[in-house]
Formats: sequence, structure tokens, C-alpha cells
Amino acid sequence: MNAYIFPGQGAQFTGMGLDLYEKSPIAQELFEIANNILGFSITDIMFEGTAEALKETKVTQPAIFLHSVILAKTLEASFNPDMVAGHSLGEFSALVANNTLNFTDALKLVSKRALAMQKACELQKSTMAAVLGLDDTIVENVCENTKGVVVAANYNCPGQLVISGEVEAINLACETLKNEGARRALVLPVGGAFHSPLMEPAREELAAAIEATTFNKPTCPIYQNVTATAVNDETEIKKNLISQLTAPVRWTQSVEQMVADGATHFTEFGPGKVLQGLVKKIHRQAETTSATI
Repeated sequence: MNAYIFPGQGAQFTGMGLDLYEKSPIAQELFEIANNILGFSITDIMFEGTAEALKETKVTQPAIFLHSVILAKTLEASFNPDMVAGHSLGEFSALVANNTLNFTDALKLVSKRALAMQKACELQKSTMAAVLGLDDTIVENVCENTKGVVVAANYNCPGQLVISGEVEAINLACETLKNEGARRALVLPVGGAFHSPLMEPAREELAAAIEATTFNKPTCPIYQNVTATAVNDETEIKKNLISQLTAPVRWTQSVEQMVADGATHFTEFGPGKVLQGLVKKIHRQAETTSATI
């Protein structure tokens, strides 16, 4: 069975999407629609912008979404997933892939999400850190016993967990985790504490937009970050998508469940190969490829 997977923030690079634009009239049309919806020329930033410009949350999230979805749209004739999943932001791309959301509605939600998250980041100094080489239970225990707000945020693969929270709490937790034997506990260059309680203002803002958007019956199940299980019901998909901003991304568990449900081949749609690497670390026997035009 074919699982189609979609990356999240961090996969961006200068020049992303330019090959699609140059090769496909469908891609050109969708990129121009995106420029109009967003109210600025995101194509200029994607194709020629600096790494610094691409790192802005209000740019990064729509840029990765557009690269993933437009690539999928150009391959529509051979596009046939049995199941889909996306890492954080990538969940919106996955929901276009299984026809739960249409392109324009999804892009508007992604833009709203990015701006809401940016605002939440500005309310309080916060960050994230990657922890390598420890069991999840040890990391969770350290987070629970550290003063301040710090939680497990991204279960990326066995031995790789990202924590999220207040700057001081993250620094304290990193010191403890190193003492517990972590190979690395490294603060990441991100704007805030994604997938933590500190994203509550963004969750509330996005919830209203999601509730006002039409979600269709999916053509195949999506394995959502919050539950790491197959979801086919539009109401449940909405609820999980709203919860996602303050809840952890259970990527390890999602891939394990997809494999248990019959997935043998994972195709990554979007910039980079980050998810393919994670899938291989979770399930060595899985076949992985990048979608190309």
C-alpha cells in the first residue's frame, strides 16, 4: 500500500518550486492564485529570496505547503494514495491530497495559522530543542519535573524527540537531559514554542477559521498528528487539526500505525527528504521515494 507523506516547517530552501513553475502550466496557474490569495509575491521569495526571508513563519508555512501541493497537482494522473499523513504543517497538504480540503481554502488556513503562530510567539519568549539518544519516557519525565512550561512536542523517530516551551525551562531541561545521557540536547533556531500550551492563543484563532471552512469526506484515511491513527470523519479531522497546535506531533507513532495497517511504500511530496529519513529510522524495511515531476 502507498502512503503519501508531506513535510513541515524546516524543509524550505531558496529556489524551491522554481522547477515546477518552469515545467508545468498547472503549477504556474496555482502559484499565481497563491500570490493573489496571500497578497504578496511568495513566488519571488521562494524562487529568489534569501534563506533569512524564507525563514519567516508567514512565508515558510505557505511556501512548503505550496511546494508540496502543487507538486501533487502536477502529478494528478498518477496520484493514488492509499493513506496520507503530514508532519505538523504538512497535515494541511495531506488534507488537500485526500480531497478533504480544496487548494484555496487550505492555503487560506495555512496563512492564518502562520500569522496566528507568529503572534503567539511574540507574546512570550519561547523556543524548542532537539533531544537525541534518549528514550521518550526519560525525556517526558524530565519535562514533567522541570520548572516552567516545557513539553514533548515532536516524536520524530526513536531516539529523536523535540521539546518545546519557555526559554528558561528549555535551557534547564537541556542541562538535565545531558546529565541523563542525551547524545545531544540542542536549542533550535525557531521563533517559538510550537506544539506546546504557549500556542493556545493561535489555537483559538485558528479554531474559528477551521470551523468556518468546509471539510469534505476524505478519499483515503489521514493519519493525524494528534491521534496517530487513521481518520476518515470530517468532524474528527477538524477537531484534531485544531488540537494540533498545542498537542505533540506523534510522527513515530503515525508511521508505526501506517505500517501496521499495510503501508509498504512511502512517497514524500515537498522540499527535501527529511521525512524519508525519519520513516527509515522508524521502520527500516519501508521503501521511500521523493515525488518528482
